[in-house]
Amino acid sequence: MKIDILAIGAHPDDIELSCVGTLLKHIDMGHKVGLLDLTKGELGSRGSGALRLKEAEAARKLIKAKTRENVGLKDGFFDLEKSIMKLIPYIRKYQPEIVLANAISDRHPDHGRAAELIRRACFLSGLKKIKTTAKGSKKAQKHWRPKHVFHYIQDRYSKPDFVIDITPYMERKIEIIQAYGSQFYNPKEAKYKNEAQTPISGKLFLDNQYAKASVYGRNIGVEYAEGYHYDRALGIKSLFDIL
Repeated sequence: MKIDILAIGAHPDDIELSCVGTLLKHIDMGHKVGLLDLTKGELGSRGSGALRLKEAEAARKLIKAKTRENVGLKDGFFDLEKSIMKLIPYIRKYQPEIVLANAISDRHPDHGRAAELIRRACFLSGLKKIKTTAKGSKKAQKHWRPKHVFHYIQDRYSKPDFVIDITPYMERKIEIIQAYGSQFYNPKEAKYKNEAQTPISGKLFLDNQYAKASVYGRNIGVEYAEGYHYDRALGIKSLFDIL
């Protein structure tokens, strides 16, 4: 299955928190979107790896993404070379034109490490001399390099290289985040209220999603936006394309 955009996150919920508004917008534009989690997030203080996989699938259905897979790397301890070789087959399998990746630097050390891992895997995926096969297949894969790798912004504020208006999708974004009932505030998920309280489990964290999106939206005069980093110059077709 060839897709247009592959969103990759170190943990289930990274994508939802950081770039799901962008994905919803592009799905409505007719683009095919896939999701890929590097780990199960099994080291999280709340819930479990198995539960987060179920929540991730529930979120996928709400997003209406074509596919979601999990690479199965070790949460908190994935290395670079071996992990790259596990990631490349997914890039070659889905042949995305655009990859959305973790923040270059962030509070959680896995995010920055995943950003470097994804960036390198996308480049190396385009080299013919690196041989891979898809999971469950013996057939050699064709090399593939995405046109662009954009890094979404996560917990820590960072001045973006560009932002995308997600105003019509903000409420759906919050609904999708709340699919992770074990992780985030959701009054409908009372069964998790006795679990350990974390920096992301309270109502304040959820409210902050509006505030953060509002700050990025102000850059372009809209109510809500998501921000991104890009490691090379952005080209535009004309000066009149800029909001």
